[in-house]
Amino acid sequence: MARTIFVNLPVGDVPRSRRFYTALGFGINEQFSGDASLCVIFDENIFAMLLSHEHFQSFTPRAIADATQVTEVLLALSCESREEADVMIENALAAGGSEPRPTQDLGWMYSRAFADPDGHIWEVGWMGEMPPAA
Repeated sequence: MARTIFVNLPVGDVPRSRRFYTALGFGINEQFSGDASLCVIFDENIFAMLLSHEHFQSFTPRAIADATQVTEVLLALSCESREEADVMIENALAAGGSEPRPTQDLGWMYSRAFADPDGHIWEVGWMGEMPPAA
């Protein structure tokens, strides 16, 4: 059985999140989306549930972290090429995201990152064949 992952993140504005993630080319599962939630499809088994602060708070008694001030999690998405990573970052920037760190290029591994409008950081990168250990 394949596992499915649902990453749950609080967002300040669900429609803004919809515009942002669809601008990056990701699909939306409307069955799990509404005024207080958005289900972003990254792959057949990988989803992000973007929940309004009020809806998110109904799942936990803990305070919601302000991702623009603290890092609550670093999320990573693999890409099939350096070019795909670059396109995703450029789309994120054009849609209102930011780039929180410089590109990391190790030759065999390439990664960049974007922060969505709520400050959640997504690492995107490509990994080729790792060089043999010395």
